[in-house]
Amino acid sequence: MADKVDFKKSMKALYAPPVGRFVEVEVPPLTYLMIDGAGDPNTAASYKSALEWLYSLSYPLKFMSKKELGRDYAVMPLEGLWWADDMSTFISRRKDEWSWTMMILQPDWISREMVGAAVAKARGKLGEPPASLRLETLEEGLCVQTMHVGSYDDEGPVLAKLHGEYLPQHGLKETGRHHEIYLGDPRKTPPEKLKTILRQPVRPR
Repeated sequence: MADKVDFKKSMKALYAPPVGRFVEVEVPPLTYLMIDGAGDPNTAASYKSALEWLYSLSYPLKFMSKKELGRDYAVMPLEGLWWADDMSTFISRRKDEWSWTMMILQPDWISREMVGAAVAKARGKLGEPPASLRLETLEEGLCVQTMHVGSYDDEGPVLAKLHGEYLPQHGLKETGRHHEIYLGDPRKTPPEKLKTILRQPVRPR
């Protein structure tokens, strides 16, 4: 019987940052199923579709891996890269101005052929996949992150502190996109108990 891998545990430094303070981590190249879009995640149809596709592929890929390769693992949480022409929209929460890439981490042994087979299966239920759907490796390197507990709309002050205080005080500059990892399910968890990792790729100034 294959041991079940939980990447949240095997990469604990990346998935269990402290609450209330920022820490620096070195993130290795990681492979994700990704879908791009734009607009308010609460109202954009493309956001709902992206999540449906990501989950409708991630679970069949897990079962395929277990059956065909004898390798079992826990499906990873939803993650998102977020950006805007004016980054202050994140602090003011002007969500209709946001762009995003939603994604779910995949083990490095999941191949494009396996993804293709999962897509073919999901087509019957979901129709044509979003054009931006892909399996891609993300290289973030040095990052600063923290655990935010509470509503997504309460992230503004934390982000203001990260960008306005922590990074300048530590001689760091943003390089990649703002990255969020959703450890709670907003459909089942009260907003004040949601856990979200806030991550920012950086480099020395």
